[in-house]
Amino acid sequence: MYEHDVIVVGAGGAGLRAAIAAQEEGADVAIVSKLHPVRSHTGAAEGGINAALREGDSWEDHAYDTMKGSDYLGDAPAIETLCKDSPKEVIQLEHWGMAFSREEDGRVSQRPFGGLSFPRTTYAGAETGHQLLHTMYEQLVKRGITVYDEWYVSDLAVTDEERPEDRTCHGVVAYDIQSGELSGFRAKEGVILATGGLGQVFDHTTNAVANTGDGVAMAYRAGVPIEDMEFIQFHPTSLPSTGVLISEGVRGEGGILYNAEGERFMFEYGYASNDGELASRDVVARAELSEVGEGRGIDDEYVHLDMRHLGEERIIDRLENILHLAKDFEGVDGLEEPMPVKPGQHYAMGGIETDENGETCVGGLYAAGECACASVHGSNRLGGNALPELIVFGKRAGAHAAGKDLGTAEIETGQRGEYELGEVDTPVQPGEVEPAGGEGDAVADGGVAADTGSGDGHDIVERAVVRERERVQSLMEKEDGVQHAEIRSDVQESMTQQVNVFREEEGLKQALEDIAEARERYQDVFVKDPSRTFNTDLIQTLETRNILDLAEAITLGALARDEFRGAHWRAEHQERRDEEWLKHTMLSWNDGTPELWYKPVILEGEDKKYEPKIRSY
Repeated sequence: MYEHDVIVVGAGGAGLRAAIAAQEEGADVAIVSKLHPVRSHTGAAEGGINAALREGDSWEDHAYDTMKGSDYLGDAPAIETLCKDSPKEVIQLEHWGMAFSREEDGRVSQRPFGGLSFPRTTYAGAETGHQLLHTMYEQLVKRGITVYDEWYVSDLAVTDEERPEDRTCHGVVAYDIQSGELSGFRAKEGVILATGGLGQVFDHTTNAVANTGDGVAMAYRAGVPIEDMEFIQFHPTSLPSTGVLISEGVRGEGGILYNAEGERFMFEYGYASNDGELASRDVVARAELSEVGEGRGIDDEYVHLDMRHLGEERIIDRLENILHLAKDFEGVDGLEEPMPVKPGQHYAMGGIETDENGETCVGGLYAAGECACASVHGSNRLGGNALPELIVFGKRAGAHAAGKDLGTAEIETGQRGEYELGEVDTPVQPGEVEPAGGEGDAVADGGVAADTGSGDGHDIVERAVVRERERVQSLMEKEDGVQHAEIRSDVQESMTQQVNVFREEEGLKQALEDIAEARERYQDVFVKDPSRTFNTDLIQTLETRNILDLAEAITLGALARDEFRGAHWRAEHQERRDEEWLKHTMLSWNDGTPELWYKPVILEGEDKKYEPKIRSY
């Protein structure tokens, strides 16, 4: 067993910032990650970091834009924390040596992004995430922070009190991909989940193959509520053949969207008469698919993004890697011709319920970054708000886990405060088909990542290791059955078909039936590769379990929320209904049967209340 004060799971932007902050508070910190830190998906972020740095801008304006972008489903304490802390965190990155793009007078460059009232997006060309990741990795090396890379965390070691609010997380169980060793990691002070997104729930995504929502699924099964899972962002500009992201920075610099008729449709068809291509992402994505659906798409699939008019010098200076992506994956020279683009799954606004300090309702368990939901983004994230979330809440979670007093959180977690139970009409009862090896089945952990029995933290982690070894051994001993790839691909196709930008009741119910069928097939899953070293078949079989749980959660939330808000569009419900739906959709595991409940949105800020208004661009 390995022991440290603070264990950080994941080594992207949030994980690195959390580890640095915990170390600064004097904690012995270790990162456990299934990827080497500089391979983390943060490196794929292109556009920039929103921060109110210039005269004429303010954190208050940033907060208003963020709340409006969230379609009034963000929580004011989290939004205001993000917007107040982001400027100093950006300056900290610059002091650490991050290579921001600069103006001729030496100031860090900022450009317009969708949904912003001021050009406050700082950037490093079109590879901001790459620069951020390497800058913080340098700090990690400088400080000598321990990294267990290519260790796959598959379970949390959590006590088994009846109420999740009474449970405590003492560590994690992880599998060394290189050697096949399965070991426990005890955290004396806290575990921070920073495992990133869940894009592999869908088959057309900008996310890396490693983004399987592991942290969200593990926390969910450990009793932590997951919040607003129905809100999935589909980025308007991904390459059709691969899902590779084309930065919003292209539109921020002046890129134009055209349909097959050569019309600048964002203006000409009234999708966003004021802001055009720089409307919020959900607005632009729906506009593109509407053009395709009405017969004005190119090859009945995509639209064109044109940046030729910006000129070669400006493109090379600010968007050079976009040229490489378009050329390598679509064979298009962005200097000479427009690029094909269409919406692709990009980001999960929902995730593990936390407060503004990154703490969950389970003692000693934190989350930060895309896997967490504070809630900063509500029903729609503004471009440029993901990277500040990583550094602001990564830092807060790391510092708090290491013992720093950040004051009493305003956001309550768990079923402690005001909440209401909910129900949804589904074609199959969620949890009816027991997930991935039911209770008592050695194939899986029964869905409950909680410990049975008493003892100190060391004992609880040890017992979690024993359970996980039995689970892995059972998978490895089976000689035939269903391979995970068949199950995964079917679920991904169903989610992309039925739970995409446009959602209909019949399609959502079909997706739930498909997921239930996939769960049943997963009972017979086996690992074909018998080796213990670099067994990606085993890792992906475990990941597929997480994909099943999260696909169900996303679809349940989407079926329950019968209104149109932010990224969530329902064919049968074309109005935002604040009188009924100004609340967060919550799901609790409840022994494998998802329990649906709701808690109110917090619109009371530091010195103002954010009043919901018509959201237009």
